[in-house]
Amino acid sequence: MAQGRLKTKKAELRQALAGQLTAVQRWVLSELLVRWEELDRALTRVETRIREEVEACPAPFVPEAVALLDSIPGVGEHVAHTIVAEIGVDMARFPSDGHLASWAGMSPGNNESAGKRKSGQTTKGSPYLRTALIEAAWAASHGKGTYWAAKYKRLVRRLGKKKALVAVGHTLLRVAYYLLKRRVPYTDLGRDYFDHLQGQRQRQRLVQRLEALGVKVTLEEVGEAA
Repeated sequence: MAQGRLKTKKAELRQALAGQLTAVQRWVLSELLVRWEELDRALTRVETRIREEVEACPAPFVPEAVALLDSIPGVGEHVAHTIVAEIGVDMARFPSDGHLASWAGMSPGNNESAGKRKSGQTTKGSPYLRTALIEAAWAASHGKGTYWAAKYKRLVRRLGKKKALVAVGHTLLRVAYYLLKRRVPYTDLGRDYFDHLQGQRQRQRLVQRLEALGVKVTLEEVGEAA
């Protein structure tokens, strides 16, 4: 089962699997397990209290907002709570989704001089919101047959994993903006969205080239023509 670089360390792996823990090592592991169980119980208590506060919130749209955000792939209840806590539910304070992304620190920097771009780093924002969005981006991008998986696969080729996740998180936040503003649940565009979009752009480019040559173009679908 050795994968990647571990293939060259099979001897060390066999030795590790055959080794035995000393009494002190077992004691250390048991102490770590106790701490882990304490943290797990504390997290459960916190999540329960947050859920109770959301349900009892005097603002009637807050519980609905959490449900709307939870409808986005990758955005579970925990991430939805974080988004609502950080940006609220009234999107009227943000002129556009781009303003929200910039405020949250999820927009790429735009430092240019003499036509040369110096940095593509994102702006500063809420570290809690950024962490939650990247966590959601990871979950969404590893789903099957979704728009998010297709988007991540398309971006990771040229940006790498980290920047691709930030880009997906940026789009997630912009989608969240419109869901909260319009108060509608999420509808996935599908894994074929970019294929259709590329086809439409290619047709548009070809039409423009023909029209530049003085040709009038009328498009008709083959299925309809048949």
